[in-house]
Amino acid sequence: MLKQSSEAMLVLAVAAGLSGCFSTTRTVQRTQAPDVYRTETVERLEQDLSDRDAALKTLNAQVLITASVGGGSTGKVTEYTSFKGYIFVQKPEQLMVILQIPVLGSRAMEMVSDGKRFTMVRATGGHGDIWMQGSDTVTSQSKNGLENLRPPVFLNSLLVPGVRPDEYVTLTESTRVIAPETKHRAAVEEPDYDLSFLKVKSGRTLELERVVHISRVTTLPFQQDIYENGKLVTQAKYENYQKNGDQEFPMLITIQRPIDEYSLKIEVTKLTLNETFDSDQFQLDVPEGVKVQQMP
Repeated sequence: MLKQSSEAMLVLAVAAGLSGCFSTTRTVQRTQAPDVYRTETVERLEQDLSDRDAALKTLNAQVLITASVGGGSTGKVTEYTSFKGYIFVQKPEQLMVILQIPVLGSRAMEMVSDGKRFTMVRATGGHGDIWMQGSDTVTSQSKNGLENLRPPVFLNSLLVPGVRPDEYVTLTESTRVIAPETKHRAAVEEPDYDLSFLKVKSGRTLELERVVHISRVTTLPFQQDIYENGKLVTQAKYENYQKNGDQEFPMLITIQRPIDEYSLKIEVTKLTLNETFDSDQFQLDVPEGVKVQQMP
């Protein structure tokens, strides 16, 4: 009995010490839960994602694109002047991107892809155009991250695919802190769902392909992480959803490529979904006699 009393007194003494003169207090961000959020099953989330994907056939977006390069390897980040332009998508894999020279409005770059190979022309400021062709898959990495930019980076980030037949899905829960609109309001600690998509690599081994982060307030994706060989290669963030017909689409998409150390901020200024394109919309013919640089 004496031993038990001594142990109890020791615990009380330690607790008193921890909560008394040996404690310090620091200020942290004040958070609050959202007023309303939803609870869904993994099957419902899968179906919603697949339905959203199936409903979008084509995309015609007028955009403002801002690129930046650099990071930890160089110790600096360089942000380039924003370009106005257009992005056209026709599923499953056709893409056209047009960028215009600031102020002048003439063509700075134009690129088309059929999902396997791309053709691109780039202005050089009075020294003629440079034409390039190559595979949609980079086979030889450049030290300049933007030179590794290929059409799938746009396609994989602009669109959030539904569940494919060869994919397995797992569901976990997490939270994110959303900054307050004013300093006088508390931040919102929002509960979210994370849908992970995996494929069989070999035998009993599964490989992570992507993770779609879904808000439990809106049930819309706010981020997509894309992996290759277990490495995070693309992180796309979706903000400012707006209604377009029967669909909601993000008007601000930020693409980060952590390995290549570049990012693209795409601000959609005008959007049309599911319009019919002309048969030659995704055609870019190389002029006769022009030398074409083959990209690895």
